[in-house]
Amino acid sequence: MVTRNAFAILAVSAAALCAPPVSVAQVIKLSVADQNPPTSWGHQHALVPWVKQVEKATKGRVKVDVYPTQTLAKGPDMWNAVKSGVVDIGWCFHGYWPELTPLSDVITLPFLPYTTAEKGSEVLWKLYEKFPAMQREYKDVQTLMLWTSNPYLLVTTKKQVKTIEDLKGMKIRVTGGPPTAQMRALGAVPTAIPMPDNYLALDKGTIDGMAAPWEAMHGFRLYEVLRYYTRVPLSAVYFSMCANKQKWDSLPKEVRDGIMSVSGLEGSKTFGKQWFDAAEGAVLELIKKGKHPMESYTLPPQELARWRKVAGDPLWSEWVNTQKGKGRPEAQQILDAALDLLKR
Repeated sequence: MVTRNAFAILAVSAAALCAPPVSVAQVIKLSVADQNPPTSWGHQHALVPWVKQVEKATKGRVKVDVYPTQTLAKGPDMWNAVKSGVVDIGWCFHGYWPELTPLSDVITLPFLPYTTAEKGSEVLWKLYEKFPAMQREYKDVQTLMLWTSNPYLLVTTKKQVKTIEDLKGMKIRVTGGPPTAQMRALGAVPTAIPMPDNYLALDKGTIDGMAAPWEAMHGFRLYEVLRYYTRVPLSAVYFSMCANKQKWDSLPKEVRDGIMSVSGLEGSKTFGKQWFDAAEGAVLELIKKGKHPMESYTLPPQELARWRKVAGDPLWSEWVNTQKGKGRPEAQQILDAALDLLKR
């Protein structure tokens, strides 16, 4: 009996030695939905580096699977996909949902005093941290980052725009909301055309120009059909990286802390810089390499003040009054705080 028990113990011990080691902490897989193709500027220069940072910051406990090209969720459906748990994490373009985060829209007001996406992103995140009313706009998800585009500049095909008078009657492609009101106030004819169709519209003269960020000019090769670049901070758009709340709450605290260590304020600034600001250099290099014509003009302060007086200040006041009328009394305070932060 003793001999048989000894053999049994030896057999169990041998099996234990041969078995693969049991992981103390299993790898957590998180899905990230991206509506852009993997070749796009933002995907390559902001999203992929962030994914690598997340995996490193969590010491390998997190494995992020990125699903580009709307394979998990369409762009307009992204917020609900994150909220419902169809995806663990998704980047959201808030231009799709005008009434979803209305106080955050402050950063899209025309002629705000900033010129880089990095600065806009910094201010948007700090406003989010400062105002509970803005935090409530994201109550259904876990906000990881908020970032902006660079303020759109004015690009045209046949005429350099230097004054308000130059814009009169020009057909300029803009997005809806304040940018449309802004362009109309400046005397232009705002025109709505889907982004993928703008190359042909510019080439054929259907439109005279458009408001655009550097990233879009790179991604859609608009520089091939443009000639004139007027550097004027028209307005910006903004984005968020959000996680499903239930999934987030299920993660160990050290994993959540690791993800936020590369997100939050610094992550937001980095996304703005890498997604949009860095694209300017890439566009300029492509223009030079392809020998495409480029005439650049920066609006002087005196002329910029004229544009802002006509199509900036009135729209700021209108935005504040609209928000107050809808039960959001914090709007003026948020705008004032944004202007103060942008000056620093």
